[in-house]
Amino acid sequence: MNIGEAASVSGVSTRMIRYYERIDLIPQSRRTRSGYRIYREDDVQVLRFVHHARDLGFPVEQVRTLLTLWRDRNRPDNEVQVIALSNINALNARIITLEVMREALSNLAEHCDDAEQPFGPVLDDLLPMTCPKGEHHDS
Repeated sequence: MNIGEAASVSGVSTRMIRYYERIDLIPQSRRTRSGYRIYREDDVQVLRFVHHARDLGFPVEQVRTLLTLWRDRNRPDNEVQVIALSNINALNARIITLEVMREALSNLAEHCDDAEQPFGPVLDDLLPMTCPKGEHHDS
């Protein structure tokens, strides 16, 4: 199949397929005599694996490691578990950060008294702690 078909059935865009080939995350595709990329079902399986791993939040370098482990059917499962647990910890940290951000934004939105006020508490609270309220510095 061509790159468009491989993209369609794998869920990976053609742009990302080319990128993954360029960074050697996936093997270079075979080419027709006229230079068009062609893919077999096993290539699409790799693309699906990469797509799913990226959807789960694994960074490219961890996807590279997971691909190596996936191809090695004799590997111990604990290697995959270590990577998965590491990502769970990273996700938990991000969730905490996002919850703090949501709470701060909710607090700012609740304290917006007057829609006619040009510089209300919402904007004042966005100033860095080192900048006294009312002093607006451009970065």
